[in-house]
Amino acid sequence: SYINTKPIINNQFIHFFIIFIMITLLLLIPLIGCLAILPIQEGFENNNSRMKQIALITSVINFLISIVMWVEFDSSTSQYQFVQDFQSLSFCQLHVGIDGISLYFVLLTTFITPICILSNWQDINKRLKYFLISFLILETLQIAVFVVLDLLLFYVFFESVLIPLFLIVGIWGASEARIRASFLLFLYTLFGSLFMLLAIMVIYYNMGTTDFELIALQEISLESQKLLWLAFFISFAIKTPLWPFHGWLFRAHAEAPLAGSIVLAAIILKLATYGYLRILLPIFPDATSYFSPLIQTIAVITLIYSSLATLRQVDLKALVAYSSISHMAVVILGIFSNTIQGIEGAILLSIAHGFVSPALFICVGGILYNRYHTRILLYYRGMALFMPVFTVLFFLFILFNMGVPLSLNWVGEFLSLSGIFQRNPVMAVLGASGIVLSAAYSIWFYNRISYGQFSQYLQPTKDISRREFMLLLPLLLATVAFGILPNIILDTVHFSVSTLLYNV
Repeated sequence: SYINTKPIINNQFIHFFIIFIMITLLLLIPLIGCLAILPIQEGFENNNSRMKQIALITSVINFLISIVMWVEFDSSTSQYQFVQDFQSLSFCQLHVGIDGISLYFVLLTTFITPICILSNWQDINKRLKYFLISFLILETLQIAVFVVLDLLLFYVFFESVLIPLFLIVGIWGASEARIRASFLLFLYTLFGSLFMLLAIMVIYYNMGTTDFELIALQEISLESQKLLWLAFFISFAIKTPLWPFHGWLFRAHAEAPLAGSIVLAAIILKLATYGYLRILLPIFPDATSYFSPLIQTIAVITLIYSSLATLRQVDLKALVAYSSISHMAVVILGIFSNTIQGIEGAILLSIAHGFVSPALFICVGGILYNRYHTRILLYYRGMALFMPVFTVLFFLFILFNMGVPLSLNWVGEFLSLSGIFQRNPVMAVLGASGIVLSAAYSIWFYNRISYGQFSQYLQPTKDISRREFMLLLPLLLATVAFGILPNIILDTVHFSVSTLLYNV
């Protein structure tokens, strides 16, 4: 009789091995894509096409890996999962893992990166190799911010994203003003982060560790918490951005290439949201409670100011950028409501903003700008006559930006305002004014571009291409799907958010 002597492969062992290296793969695959692109000689059409294909395939593979991680994630616990610990320096170790809070920010990063690469598929010809490498490196750095469990490494990666962003805006920006915009982006955020670095040094000097979990177990006096909290808050407020630290954002958006605007709106603004949830709330709970009324006031001022400023904008990309500031102000209200509903709503609204705001930038900074090479609103009128498909998609994303039901934006705004209403009804009413103001500037913006007599300054043009449609379709489907079924996200984040509040 025949005896099978082949070794039996332990599927369970392979399963656990894949789970163990999941985060390492997410961090390394974009870097492997960079190494594959680097030797290719730039300038030839075939080589340029090959570089873009490598970058796109690399980013799609990373997104598929993050989907596998999402499927394997255990939502019944608040513990960190997929944890890996690589010993390095005596005062710092590469300790990575994800929980319910960081999971969806990682998914958002891997989802947006292929869209960024596709958005400038035909526009960037100058130094294309380094443009693609910058975005792949940026993806790794952004994922690292969301998965590291060490305070010093969080600072390192939080600041490292500025380097590729500075190059993307400064080299591939739209006009001569791109240099000023890139320096504003770099210097504003670098200045604020110096305070965070000093606070981290103080924490390490007094506690002997920079590990998130160990620091959260320490008892810190209220006076010390206040000073350390302010140091971190200044850095996060600039990145959010909150008034009066918002001066860099609309300039960076206006001058950045389309892919730069997309990644700024979808991911970079969420780094501060994640910082509030990962550092300020669990490590400095007493100071957070003490400063909450002040932060709520600043958020309401930011919301109303940016909404009114949006009504006065004539630059298409600056208009969408100012609307982003008002939505992030609602996120801040939810985070500092000190309620489960508010914090979960803030996470949902952050994810929704990561879908809708890039779609609006694609509409105005990609589709319209590529055809007419102007971002001045006054030149546009009556686009529905020649671009009906674009008009319908633009209308849907305008509705989502207003926060209408059946969109993820509506669920996020409703939960955020419900959370703050439980603590401070006055702030909730003032925050709800953003709904009216966003409807005002969104409807005016859409009507000005789409309807009326066709502009005498423009020539008739073709409707959106297949590539442009495929850029908008995933964002549309994600916004509607999660808007109808928000429990897909809420069930995953609930244990982590509950632990965040009740353990404190």
